[in-house]
Amino acid sequence: MSAWLISLEGTAEGTHLAMILALSAAFLHAVFGALQKGRHDPWLTRGAIDASYALIALPLALFVVPWPEPHMWPILAGAFVIHVAYKVLQAMAYQRGAYTVVYPVVRGTGPLVAVIGASLFFGEHFSAVQWFGVAVLLSGIFGLAAYNLVHVTLERETLVPALLLAVASGLFVGLYTAYDAFGIRATADPFTFLAWFFLIDGLFMPVIAVIHWRRLDVRPALPPLALRGVIGALVAFGSFGAVMLATRLGTVGEAAVLRETSTVFAALIGWLVLKDTVGPRRIALMVLIALGAVIVQAGG
Repeated sequence: MSAWLISLEGTAEGTHLAMILALSAAFLHAVFGALQKGRHDPWLTRGAIDASYALIALPLALFVVPWPEPHMWPILAGAFVIHVAYKVLQAMAYQRGAYTVVYPVVRGTGPLVAVIGASLFFGEHFSAVQWFGVAVLLSGIFGLAAYNLVHVTLERETLVPALLLAVASGLFVGLYTAYDAFGIRATADPFTFLAWFFLIDGLFMPVIAVIHWRRLDVRPALPPLALRGVIGALVAFGSFGAVMLATRLGTVGEAAVLRETSTVFAALIGWLVLKDTVGPRRIALMVLIALGAVIVQAGG
């Protein structure tokens, strides 16, 4: 599969596959976000997910994919640091704010930073039409967050710090998107980066989760938490793996923008699963997000 994917780099087929992968990542990332804001404490959920995908990645990294080249170890170390900061900030935001408010802010901040990073580090440049698409998409995302902020009734006393943390988390989303795109392009086999990333990335949060779990007065049962961790790990493999492969086959900026249609999927999940109310205004804002993504793709 590695040879086939590499053969598609720089081709029309590769660009088309990159679009499909980015949109798939958008849906899976919304599912992943909802899993973190479900019935369990977000610190525990994230720890269970990370532990699960590290264990799954271990045999793949050691026995299936080629070992990383020497220059890849510092790159993987940098990815570890960036993702730890992102996950801590995101868990803190989810702990303080409603999912339908926090998630759009995180995802709305990320693509703008990623597009700028792609311009600086990869020489990618959006056309005027594509920048218009980015503006349309971001107006829909932040409009959705503002609408939710006005109408949400839960956790209002902590919404301001939650929003600040969401913005900070979004900055790291953009940073890790650009940095990880650099990482997956720096190795001969893209699956080497993915397998070792998941192994290394899964080492930190389980330790934090165990510490947090021991401090709880009422500790949740471990089997349901472990099951959520395994499900979340499989979703993470699909989501992160898809968008990273998209950045190798296509452009980083377009993949980052298309992935942020995850906000539409998140709103639908909030409506169908978390029982949030979806009215005509929110539907209109979701249409704006989707329209912005279409404009970016069509203007490329």
